[in-house]
Amino acid sequence: MIKLAISGYKGKMGQRITALAQEDKQFNITAKIEIGDSIEAIKNADALIEFTTPAATMEHLKACVKFSKPVVIGTTGILENELSKIRLASKRIPILFSPNMSIGVNSLFALVRMAANKLGLDYEVDIVETHHVHKKDSPSGTAKQLAQIVKDAGGKGVKDIKAIREGEVVGDHRIIFESPVDRLELFHSAKTRDIFVLGALKAAKFIVGKKPGLYSMEDVLA
Repeated sequence: MIKLAISGYKGKMGQRITALAQEDKQFNITAKIEIGDSIEAIKNADALIEFTTPAATMEHLKACVKFSKPVVIGTTGILENELSKIRLASKRIPILFSPNMSIGVNSLFALVRMAANKLGLDYEVDIVETHHVHKKDSPSGTAKQLAQIVKDAGGKGVKDIKAIREGEVVGDHRIIFESPVDRLELFHSAKTRDIFVLGALKAAKFIVGKKPGLYSMEDVLA
């Protein structure tokens, strides 16, 4: 059984992680942490799932390094300098970081990579992403990751990312490849936050026992 610590457990994601982890016989929740709480409790856990703010995540990351604990980071809005700290910490502990924990979205990443490699310079690429009005980062980390995938494929890159914030939309991402003669669209729509939760729990099962390093959901799916 995996002894699990959950950071940000009072938030919308944290509440669902707690609920679904309690239903999973492979987990025993040993610590529930909120921003500002003491994080000494994670030393008794096998892994930490982190869904808070970038600032809190950086502080909790230090504790994971101190106690040699693996961590799954799903916090959004991580900046490049913070990502550098994650990379540095991954030399000492196993870290799984992903802008989107959804297995469906990570399958979308693979499909977009395939399309971008096949279509190349003949197609213009646009991304449209829609999220709830409470989401602070714009464009989303998922949209940025999709754009990076297209860029790495060596085509024209993404022409535009349109970020829409409305209602309580969990998360929609549409990638449009368009040429003078045709148009290809790839689209993923999240129905509930549980898709991210299930991915995070799967990631926690994966990361326990791994060697230090920076892992992604692609590693989990592989």
